[in-house]
Amino acid sequence: MTALTQDRAPSDLDRRIADAKAAEAARTGQVIKAPADAKGYKQGSRVLMDLIGMPLGGGVLGFALDRWMGTTPWFLLGFVLLSFVAAFRSIYKISKERAE
Repeated sequence: MTALTQDRAPSDLDRRIADAKAAEAARTGQVIKAPADAKGYKQGSRVLMDLIGMPLGGGVLGFALDRWMGTTPWFLLGFVLLSFVAAFRSIYKISKERAE
């Protein structure tokens, strides 16, 4: 092997190829599109974040209010229930969108 090929990492070649493709697309006026399944993947990620994030946020908020007001466990239960309802409402809205 020559010194020139030993200095380059495999990721360097990938980066140079991506740069060349971007330069060619800019030169010809073509738009580089995301893969066709990217929107479906984004929708799945949003569903996952809603199912995890909303109940977790509701639980933390309910727990904090319970500790502050001394009403254990009523705010916790109420906010977790409301957050599950909000999460499933959001998932229903997401399911109405087209994945294409």
